[in-house]
Amino acid sequence: MSKITDPIADYLTRLRNGIKANHRIVDVPASNLKKAITEVLFDKGYILNYKFDDAAGPQGTIKIALKYHPTTKLSAIKEIKRVSKPGLRQYRSAEELPRVLNGLGIAIVSTSNGVMTDKEARVQNVGGEVLCFVS
Repeated sequence: MSKITDPIADYLTRLRNGIKANHRIVDVPASNLKKAITEVLFDKGYILNYKFDDAAGPQGTIKIALKYHPTTKLSAIKEIKRVSKPGLRQYRSAEELPRVLNGLGIAIVSTSNGVMTDKEARVQNVGGEVLCFVS
């Protein structure tokens, strides 16, 4: 089995693939950062539900229930894109945090106060690493 060099990109790709295949549930290997990103996605209404399964494997898994519109069957996540990569980290101060779709989307930021959206980081006046854009 190959070693994954960017676990966050793998996490986002699993979500993207699950959405494209119209899956209801996606399993992702767990880590504290991935758990925090999952909680932000749930709080902002991009996913239906999630469950941390610590029994499976050494680090456990996260079961994510994807959210679709009841009639049109379109996913709540239109686009999810990695910003900061291991080869080129993207750090921004509170004033420089990007706005996604002019405020309609969110940027997930890893700050010293934890993982949060760009709006929450601006309110708390903290910058950090811009992990991904979700719209």
